[in-house]
Amino acid sequence: MSVTVECRKRPEGSKPNALRRQGLIPAALYGHQGAESVSLTINEKDAYFLLRRAFVNNTLVDLQIPDLPWNGKVLIREVQAHPWKKTLYHLSFFSVAAHASIEVTVPLNPVGDAPGVKQGGILEQMLTELTVECAPDRIPASIEIDISNLYIGDSVQVSELALPEGVVATDDPNATVLSILAPAVMAEEVTVAAEETTKES
Repeated sequence: MSVTVECRKRPEGSKPNALRRQGLIPAALYGHQGAESVSLTINEKDAYFLLRRAFVNNTLVDLQIPDLPWNGKVLIREVQAHPWKKTLYHLSFFSVAAHASIEVTVPLNPVGDAPGVKQGGILEQMLTELTVECAPDRIPASIEIDISNLYIGDSVQVSELALPEGVVATDDPNATVLSILAPAVMAEEVTVAAEETTKES
């Protein structure tokens, strides 16, 4: 998926609140010239539209800055927003052009029907995303986990994931991604939690 957005260089001395009243969101570009950063603005409507199509630290974005002029591939590194109003405060972009490999976050999606679940087991997913290192043009949209051979008591670790060519996981290889728990184990965990709550009260 190709995503393009245009930013403008932020006027010197401009205040964030004043920019927002004008319908502009402050932003910054990093990584295009070493440690140097550039202060930018992005149209508020464009910013919301961008965030509906691109994901933080995952989707490559074609960033165009006509008044520098500059354009190139970037990742959205950070989104600052109000915790519940979702009002945008600031966006940070990171240029990937000068990097042979980058670290990104990719969603983990179980696929298939686990025999263990059909037997009454519970699928518990501990990790919903994975940090990987790959070339900018090899970022996977997601990583699928085949659970069609998992029975009660089985689990999948990071080291067992089938990753696309050129993609390397940087998370703990021994971390458990998901497992099929027996119903009794789930009931025991609920009972223990209830007992601890009773003791505390």
